[in-house]
Amino acid sequence: MTKRARHKVLLLVSEWCAPCRAAEAVWQKVAERREITFQVLDMAQPEARAVAQQHALRSVPAVVIDDKLMAVGVQTLNQALALVADAPERTVSAMRFVGITLAPSSRWALIASTLYLTVGGMPLVIEGTLHGESLSLPFLHLIGVGFVLFMIFGLSEHMLPRFTGQPIRMGILASTQQVFAHAGTVLLALGIGGAGRSASALGGALLVCALVAFAARILPLLRPRVAHR
Repeated sequence: MTKRARHKVLLLVSEWCAPCRAAEAVWQKVAERREITFQVLDMAQPEARAVAQQHALRSVPAVVIDDKLMAVGVQTLNQALALVADAPERTVSAMRFVGITLAPSSRWALIASTLYLTVGGMPLVIEGTLHGESLSLPFLHLIGVGFVLFMIFGLSEHMLPRFTGQPIRMGILASTQQVFAHAGTVLLALGIGGAGRSASALGGALLVCALVAFAARILPLLRPRVAHR
C-alpha cells in the first residue's frame, strides 16, 4: 500500500492584509481535516521574506506546499482541500496550528488578564495608598497573580506555536487550565483577605494544577524540531 503524503504547507501573510485573515481561517479548517504540517509566516519574519524572495512573490496571501508555490490569494475551502487532496484524513485532535489570528483560548486569557488588572487596580487607585494591608493585599494578589498569569497564558500559547511552527494542544486541557487558574486566583485572594487558610491552600493547589496543565501544553513546543527527509 502506498503511503499517503504528509504535506508541509506554508501560508504567507501580512498583519496589515485584510484577506490574509480569511485565508488563514480557510487553511485552519484544512489543517483540522487533513494530516498536514501547517505554518503561518508573517512577512515581518525573516523566514517569510526568504520564502517570498525564493518564489519571487509580490503579494500575499500565498500558499507554498512542499517548497512549491501553489496559489496566491484566498482559496475556498474546496479549492484548498484540492491542493492537498492526497493528504490523509486527520483523526480527531485538540492540536491547533496558530497564525496571526488569536485562538479563542488566547483571547479569553488576555481578556481575563485585563479584568484582573482592572479589578485589582481600581481599589488601589481609589484608596490612593498601599497602607492598610488587610485591604490592599487581596487586590495586589489579583494583579500579581491574575493579571500576570493570564497574560503569560495568552501570549505564550499564541506566540510560541506561531514562531516554532508547531501545533499546541487546545480543547479540554486549555479550558481546564483556565478554570483552575480562575478558581485558584479567586480562592487565594479570598484566603489572603480573611477567608482562612483552607481557602488559600485550595486556591494554591488549583493554581499549581493550572501551571502543570500549562506546562504540559507548552513544553512540547520547546523541543527541537526534527528535520524530515
